[in-house]
Amino acid sequence: MKRELALKIVLAAVGLLFIALGYPMVVFIRQEPALSMQFSLYVTLGVFLLLAIRNPSASRSVIAFTAWSSFAHAALMGTQACRNMVARGELIGVAVLVIIGVALIALAPPKQLLESA
Repeated sequence: MKRELALKIVLAAVGLLFIALGYPMVVFIRQEPALSMQFSLYVTLGVFLLLAIRNPSASRSVIAFTAWSSFAHAALMGTQACRNMVARGELIGVAVLVIIGVALIALAPPKQLLESA
């Protein structure tokens, strides 16, 4: 029960964080169109994470996608920061994405076994 509550809190925090990217998405729409496009995906994902709070077990795929896509984004952004392709300050975002991924994987609901009829 504590694990499910912790998962719901993480889903709410990450969902709200991703939805909050809606503001910079609109602000950067002309200066950085690719960044705005990326933020639109995160805002949409944030909505689905908030919906997943109601029944995390039924939303395992959304939770897993969020975790693994966070790892993938962190790996790419971290590589770019280390190769000076983007600012070193982006490493803060890398850390945040890794924390999100680890928290969601650690708290993910267990796979439900199908009961035979």
